[in-house]
Amino acid sequence: MENHQSIETVVRNGLCTGCGTCAGICPEDAIEMAVDHLRQIYVPCRDREKCNECGICFDVCPGPPFDFKKLNLNIFSKEPEDILLGNYLNCYSGYATDYDIRYNSASGGLATALLIFALEQGLIDGALVTGFREDKPLEPQPFIARTREEIIAAARSKYCPVPANVALKGILNADEGERFAVVGLPCHIHGVRKAEAENKILRERIVMHLGLCCTSTSTFSLIDLLLQKSGVDKEDVAEFGFRGYGWPGKGAIKTKDGSIRFVPLHKWLPWHSPGFFVPRRCLICPDAFAEFADISFGDAWHPRFAEDKVGRSIIITRSEMAEHTLSNMKSQGVVNLEGAEPRMIVESQPLMTYRKKKSLAARRRLFYRDVKSYGYFLDSGALDYIWAIYQHYYSSFVSRYLYPSGVLKHIPVEFVRLGRSPMFAISYLQMKRVIRKYY
Repeated sequence: MENHQSIETVVRNGLCTGCGTCAGICPEDAIEMAVDHLRQIYVPCRDREKCNECGICFDVCPGPPFDFKKLNLNIFSKEPEDILLGNYLNCYSGYATDYDIRYNSASGGLATALLIFALEQGLIDGALVTGFREDKPLEPQPFIARTREEIIAAARSKYCPVPANVALKGILNADEGERFAVVGLPCHIHGVRKAEAENKILRERIVMHLGLCCTSTSTFSLIDLLLQKSGVDKEDVAEFGFRGYGWPGKGAIKTKDGSIRFVPLHKWLPWHSPGFFVPRRCLICPDAFAEFADISFGDAWHPRFAEDKVGRSIIITRSEMAEHTLSNMKSQGVVNLEGAEPRMIVESQPLMTYRKKKSLAARRRLFYRDVKSYGYFLDSGALDYIWAIYQHYYSSFVSRYLYPSGVLKHIPVEFVRLGRSPMFAISYLQMKRVIRKYY
């Protein structure tokens, strides 16, 4: 494998998504995902003695420029007419009718309900999902869930680095004829799709791709900060969760003495949403709605659902299989669904759409000229350049210099919300203009 096409080069250039695809598909088991404690993200570590330099790790990597046009043509046989949402068949909002699943999920519990339905109907034999490790409850654990209980245990969002695709190895080692679903953020789905192009077994066995809408992930520094501000030592944590307990949810820190400390969403989300701890690669990603999944799920942050205190999801179907499965779920009373206009989907995620599709061009031109453009996004205007500078400041200065100094744990969250308000106003203003133009 030539040096300019090595997985190490991807990491060195800050283009690694930490998705784990390279480790999951390596035929020699020569790659492991490990935490880079300086950057607080997962990166691949290659064992040069095991490696035969076949180059597969680089070929399946979604970190370097990712060809949206080529993959759209391969999967959907056309480029998308809607560059904000990607190719799709229909849009919905809804929730799982099982109250416990709905209440204990990040939003409406649709992804969990669909996986359980697919498993019990024999559509799949297992699902690639992510939970937290029992022995290290602050570290994610991708695995193949084969029971209802295992699927439920992996519910709720993980606002931290997740090398989900390391579990592709479990699909490759499964029995012949078994079928699987995979669940992941856009970058995970990108990696899976590239891996399928290289590996016939994955292409045959993965029959469902469930994508989770994503603004960006956060480094492990976010978890550290939340524990510091909650006065909890990392060694005392028995269980950790970001969302659940109704809508919009709250974090829960269970300690080894049996006590639980709840952190309402408005108390911790501001540390995530401005981009304090965003890995470099997330800042150049143009995929908000998991455009290459069969079906995409996200939070329904829309005024129409302001009174909902349990949870509701937005859903985008992109394949006939997903549409058919969702229809069967509705007819059997597993989910409650109502149709949604594409405009409403975008209005439910204005900040995410703005960062991925509107301010991205400005960010690239100002700070990431060394990265080749890829994907679909809109031209940026003057206000978008202001936002881009704001975003870059937070992601670089705050996470690299201010956080290590220990200052952030003494800053009230109300101050953070106040500081981000002008930039959020810009994003909402710009997205209103985009929505009026496209819808």
